[in-house]
Amino acid sequence: MRFASDNTSGVCPEVLDALVEEGRRSGPAYGHDAATDRLTDALGQLFEREVEVWPVATGTAANSLALAAACPPWGGVLCHRHAHIAVDELAAPTVMGGGLTLVPLDGDDGKLRPQALLAAADRVDHEVHTVPYSVLSLTQSTEVGTRYRGDEVADLTATARELGLVVHMDGARFANAVAATGASPAALTWRAGVDVLTLGATKGGALAAEALVVFSPDRVTHVDRHRKRFGHLLSKQRMVAAQFLGWLDDDAWLRHADHANSMAARLGDGLVERGREPSFPVETNMVFVPLLHADEEAAWRAAGAEFYTLPAGPGRRTARLVTAWSTTADEVDRFLDLVVPDAG
Repeated sequence: MRFASDNTSGVCPEVLDALVEEGRRSGPAYGHDAATDRLTDALGQLFEREVEVWPVATGTAANSLALAAACPPWGGVLCHRHAHIAVDELAAPTVMGGGLTLVPLDGDDGKLRPQALLAAADRVDHEVHTVPYSVLSLTQSTEVGTRYRGDEVADLTATARELGLVVHMDGARFANAVAATGASPAALTWRAGVDVLTLGATKGGALAAEALVVFSPDRVTHVDRHRKRFGHLLSKQRMVAAQFLGWLDDDAWLRHADHANSMAARLGDGLVERGREPSFPVETNMVFVPLLHADEEAAWRAAGAEFYTLPAGPGRRTARLVTAWSTTADEVDRFLDLVVPDAG
């Protein structure tokens, strides 16, 4: 019953097969290879336009490099207070961005609204003494498993444009959002006003594969220099490109994301049947459920369930349950058998 994270899942067969095939070959180093060229073409077709593609090995590197390329060192990045860049990346965006400032904002269900951006802008006079806001960073899907619709992204980016902001999207679980909405990757990104996407494959079944997908090279600049300067230019970059190619081939990425989402839906529905309403709408592959008491958490763990908990108020905890491409219905059902109905 592995629900700690989709990071704990194994590597999907499509990625392994692609790695083995590429591993039999020799090729040019530092991205001057056929696999990287094929990946750029494949992502251009996927997003229905020409794109710049910069593969890296970790999501923290992808996010931090994207922000460094989009924001001046004295600039501010507006983001949700639960955003990974603000909570889980140990100030890497600030370090790689030469001192840029993260500006966390509130928003229900893990999502920002245009009003939050406007309210933040009203609090800053943009004189030399204050940090000028330069970037809006959105997370798709969000840190609580919800997702932005295309029109919601467009509303936010329209407000961002009014404020002169570049728009970054953290897409560590972008596949789950695409599978859940049924919208095209283009509709959820550049057509809605996104300038740069950090596209994550690792959580979706890759070994270590993330990429910056740049839609606006005039607004997101010198990625090559930032990547090299901070040690993320890989000599065998073709191995990262190969992982993406296997993951994308024949829509494997969407099949795996859809499976993860369906397992979360099964889990969420089962909790509701037991009177245990999830804390947030179950829209992708994450389910949050309030724990009744500490003994319940201990009982679940003793039975073999793996999950993280988060504070939910004085003396209260919430369990975070994440499903993956490899999660089985049996795992979900065995966990649900542990759940005691809420007596009220």
